[in-house]
Amino acid sequence: MGRNVLITGAAGGIGQAMVAATLAAGHAVAALDRDEAGLAALASAHPGTALHTIRGDLATEHGCLAAVTEAAVRLGRVDAVVNNAGIGVSSLRPDAETILPSIEELDAATWDRFFAINVRAPMLLLRAALPMMRAGGWGRVVNNTTSFRTMLRVMPYGATKAALEAASAVWATELAGTGVTVNVLIPGGPTDTPFIGAGATWPREQMLRPAVMGPPLAWLLSDAAAGVTGQRITAGRWDAAAPEAAAAMRAIGWPELGADAVWLSAGR
Repeated sequence: MGRNVLITGAAGGIGQAMVAATLAAGHAVAALDRDEAGLAALASAHPGTALHTIRGDLATEHGCLAAVTEAAVRLGRVDAVVNNAGIGVSSLRPDAETILPSIEELDAATWDRFFAINVRAPMLLLRAALPMMRAGGWGRVVNNTTSFRTMLRVMPYGATKAALEAASAVWATELAGTGVTVNVLIPGGPTDTPFIGAGATWPREQMLRPAVMGPPLAWLLSDAAAGVTGQRITAGRWDAAAPEAAAAMRAIGWPELGADAVWLSAGR
């Protein structure tokens, strides 16, 4: 059964792969991006399909709410939200992926913009789309975060993705039993897209291809994944023949670290 899927950051490398896989799986797609030329190219690449392009900016609350409203108008309703849009450190300078930003480079405006796009926008999009998902008793939320290594090394990007990872775990628990699942999907390493600036020193030929994100996303959007929630999938290790294999799937975040908590005894 085809569903109605909102994909953000749809005109970029990973977004393009996600759109292609979602359309191929028989779903309708509202493709959101702020890049008007990129959206036009995306539409040209998928003529005659159930693709609807939407230009919008997720840096503002109004932009997020307008995106869901427009997607619902175009599609009839929103069944799934794929939070792929993001801002990375290459936006600060082309070599920032390999010469990491220092705290002296991170002023308040930069910090706030990263969190607005990478953390606040996914929350606002889910909040706006959730009533439609609840009404239908079916929904999918797929959030693109990053590896734990990046979370611990790259500011402010890593901090935003750690926050989104934690939020994803909370939302999965909150929505358990509603028919709405929440999962995380990451490439698993540097991916050959414009998101990584030209000044990065990693060999492009060794990077992951954006297409690795397509098959696991299509599976997460399918009824076959109805019982899968609260999981993070590493696309670079995912195998369609064994979609739930431990090699590519584990609980969102690192719940084993919860054992570090010290609980106060009753009455204290």
